[in-house]
Amino acid sequence: MGIIRAVNLMFDYIRRDEESEKEEINHALRGVSLDIDEGSFVAILGHNGSGKSTFAKLMNGILLPSDGTVYISNMKTSDEEHLWDVRKTAGMVFQNPDNQIIGNVVEEDVGFGPENMGVPTDEIWRRVDQSLEAVGMTAYRLQSPNKLSGGQKQRVAIAGVMAMKPRCIVLDEPTAMLDPNGRREVIRTVHELNRQEGITVLLITHYMEEVIDADRVIVMDEGHVVMDGTPKEVFSRVKELKKYSLDVPQVTELADELKEAGMDLPDGILTIEELVDRLVPVLKKERA
Repeated sequence: MGIIRAVNLMFDYIRRDEESEKEEINHALRGVSLDIDEGSFVAILGHNGSGKSTFAKLMNGILLPSDGTVYISNMKTSDEEHLWDVRKTAGMVFQNPDNQIIGNVVEEDVGFGPENMGVPTDEIWRRVDQSLEAVGMTAYRLQSPNKLSGGQKQRVAIAGVMAMKPRCIVLDEPTAMLDPNGRREVIRTVHELNRQEGITVLLITHYMEEVIDADRVIVMDEGHVVMDGTPKEVFSRVKELKKYSLDVPQVTELADELKEAGMDLPDGILTIEELVDRLVPVLKKERA
């Protein structure tokens, strides 16, 4: 059993018309069951309205399921007595870092979480040092967050979550508001935390290039899990992904078109280097 387990998860958004008292029900999740191994890097893809961000918010009790159960390290998120421990186990990083950063100085912001947890002062500063170093922001520790770029702010937000020593970090579209350089900074940081610290990562995104190095990719559509496998397995199904209004990495689409044109290429090519390695022997064979 993994660190995160969702069992037959249902969630409904209910809108009420105050005048007529009519209800409009939007079924955001419909029977989602997932088991996520500790130490893994799992990416969840889906177009807007697929249910992926709702799923993220259920992971640490921001939302509670309409039906079904979420277990975080064997603790139910619906058990109020476990909610604090659930949130210490599964830290959350949101789309907009400005919603998460509250300190006037970077190091104070990173130390805010452990201070609220009652961590002794010496341990707080040790965690601040470690967390800032882990995300590459030590040089900015005395700066105001307002003077940082979007990517730097997001790394500070990640450091603030890390300082609380979670076993898992849930990132809900953390790069959606960043430029390409900022996106690369954040994703590289998250991968390093996963590899070096052994932190379980659950990344919610709609950027295909952010998931090619994940251990597992889950695709959601209309509240259901419609694909689940390695990046190579998922991106081998180019036409099916497009049916769910998702793009694929450009190099994967190019390889798929070359294959349809008759070239002997495997499914699920994910990088330019891999495509070149596969193309060279094919072209040599055709010239021979």
